[in-house]
Amino acid sequence: MSDRLHQNANQPCAVLHQLPEGFLDCPAERLIQLLPGPTLFDLPGKDPRPLFISTLLHGNEDSGLNAIQTVLKQQLPRGLRRSLLLFIGNVRAAAQQRRTLPDQLDYNRIWPGTKIMNHPLVAMARWIFDYAACRRPIASIDIHNNTGFNPPYGCVPKLEPHFIALARMFSSYIVHFERPFGTHTAAFSTLCPAVTVECGKAGKESATQQAVGLIEACLDLQAFDNEIRAPDQIDLLRTYAIVKPPRDASISFDGQRADFIFRKDIDRLNFKEIQAGEVFGFVENDFHKLEILPGDGLDSPPGDYFDYVNGKILLNKSAIPAMLTCDPQAVKLDCLCYLMHRINLDGARLYSE
Repeated sequence: MSDRLHQNANQPCAVLHQLPEGFLDCPAERLIQLLPGPTLFDLPGKDPRPLFISTLLHGNEDSGLNAIQTVLKQQLPRGLRRSLLLFIGNVRAAAQQRRTLPDQLDYNRIWPGTKIMNHPLVAMARWIFDYAACRRPIASIDIHNNTGFNPPYGCVPKLEPHFIALARMFSSYIVHFERPFGTHTAAFSTLCPAVTVECGKAGKESATQQAVGLIEACLDLQAFDNEIRAPDQIDLLRTYAIVKPPRDASISFDGQRADFIFRKDIDRLNFKEIQAGEVFGFVENDFHKLEILPGDGLDSPPGDYFDYVNGKILLNKSAIPAMLTCDPQAVKLDCLCYLMHRINLDGARLYSE
């Protein structure tokens, strides 16, 4: 089944106005049997101004699907309180329980603002964005999982009160981001308050119920009060560096020989204030170095966060990691981790050294 689905010459994505039979109980890996491909549901509610929700932009991250199924089971019998635009993304990858397939683009790098040009999925994402823009959504929620241990947290592209308030409805951990380019939330932030919510690892350890609560609250939301102020009890962070092994390097997390041998519990460091000297793992050869890419708002590398001493990979300045994982494939497709620092509501870094 192709990722490029034409309903007609001007519609590169299926649009349905009711759920197919069996949708509410269908696991992510079987959606391909119900849906023709990436699908936008336009479901009417008592308040016509819609909430936009996207899920399964990565096929192995199903908390968003589980959350919206839970909410719809509860609300559809008596009618949605607010109209809902629901985008179900990469059903092909979901069928194989993979983030993306080898012949695909990342569905969360294709939205307006992407650096990718002249691709059918980019055209699809632009079409969905334009469809939503005409409806003036009250808010946008993009729901994801991680492959490593992370607390539930929200990501916002703007440090504005409505964005912070929306993210705080999900978690006290809030990450301000400007990169990577082409994310759903960054695109929709030009239309309405928008947040990416990260529900931790998929399965029983996920924060699906927190996502349910966020969706329910947004379906009840009448408007964001212009006098809303950001809540006091938040932990606000920003990415300063993106860490990747070289593309051709081998990696392991179980002690097997590789160019980079990372500690098997490395994902337990996520969202902790890690001090200089912390061991991340070992290198097989001295010439192997981790790539340190600039984070948000930085046009040049932020300096080397690591020292290499007697084969050990040592953090050389304090930082707060996120997205650390013990899944080699996830590292290859994305990165080893982000390194963050706390900021204030003006975006200025708060130094803890």
